[in-house]
Amino acid sequence: MTSTMDLGGVVVATTLAFTEDDSAPAGLAVDYDKFAEHVDFLMSNGCRGVGPNGSLGEYSSLTDEERRKVIQVAVEAVDGRGIVIAGAHGVGSHQARKWAEWAREDGADGVLLLPPTLYRANEGEVIAHYEEVAKVGLPIMAYNNPFDTKVDLVPSLVAKLAEIPEVVAIKEFSGDVRRVYEIKELCDIDIIAGADDVLFELMVNGAVGWFAGYPNAFPKEAVELYNLLVEGKWLEARELYTQLVAVFRWDSRTEFVQAIKLSMDICGNSYGGPTRPPRGALSDEQRSQVTADTERALAALAARSAAVD
Repeated sequence: MTSTMDLGGVVVATTLAFTEDDSAPAGLAVDYDKFAEHVDFLMSNGCRGVGPNGSLGEYSSLTDEERRKVIQVAVEAVDGRGIVIAGAHGVGSHQARKWAEWAREDGADGVLLLPPTLYRANEGEVIAHYEEVAKVGLPIMAYNNPFDTKVDLVPSLVAKLAEIPEVVAIKEFSGDVRRVYEIKELCDIDIIAGADDVLFELMVNGAVGWFAGYPNAFPKEAVELYNLLVEGKWLEARELYTQLVAVFRWDSRTEFVQAIKLSMDICGNSYGGPTRPPRGALSDEQRSQVTADTERALAALAARSAAVD
C-alpha cells in the first residue's frame, strides 16, 4: 500500500531547549518542559506540524534516550493538532531503521531521512538505505542536504527513490530552485521547500510545503507567508518575504542553529538558549548581525501590522 501524508503547510524543524546541569552531557540537560511549550506555541500559531530531531534539533549531540524522548514529548505536545515528522538520520540503514521503528511506536506520522550520514554513499547505497528504512512502513520525506552529507540527491536519483512507495516527499535544500521543475518532470513526489531563503522561489516553482527553520521565531508570519503563496498572491507574498529574507539567510549558514535560537530569544515568544557541542557560541560579529537582522524584521513586521490596523 502506498504511504500518504498531507504535507501542505509549515512544518517546523524544531529547536531543542537545554538547561544548565553539570551532570548532563556538556553540562546541558534537555529541558523537555520548555520544548513542549515551544511545540504548543508553534501549533497554536497555525503550523502544520513539527519536525523534531533534525539538524536544528541537534539530534547528533543527543543520547539515544534523549533523542527518543524528544519524539514522545513532541507527539504529546502536538496532541493531534497536526503532524510529527521525526528525524531518523543514521550512519547506516540499521541505525536509521531503528529510529524509524521507535518513531512509529511513539506515534510519529512520518520520518525525515537523510542519506547515510558521515559516509559518502554511492547511488546504489543511497537507494538501499531508503529501501531498508521503508520496511518500517512510515511515510518518508527524503532530505537532500549535499552540504552536510556530501551526497547530492539529484533529480534523477530522487526519481528512483520515488519508486519506493513509502518515499512520498523530498525536502530540497540544495538552493537550486531549478530542480523543482526537473523533479516534477521525472516523477510524482511532493517537493518541500527546505531552505528558508529560497522559499518564495521554490513555492512559485511548485513546491507544496515548507519544512522550515526560522518559523521557530516567526511562526505566525511564516504561516501567513505560506498561505499567500499557496493562494497565488505573489506580490503580497513577496512584500512580506522581503521583510524576512535577510534573517532567513541564516538558515543556510553554518551557525544556523545558534542564529535561530538567538532570534527566538530576541523575539521573546519562545526560548532559544544555548547549543551543545560541537556548536559553540556565535562570534561577537555574528551575534551583532543576527540581532540586527532580527530586529529589522521585527520593525518591518510591526510597521506592516500598524498599516493594516
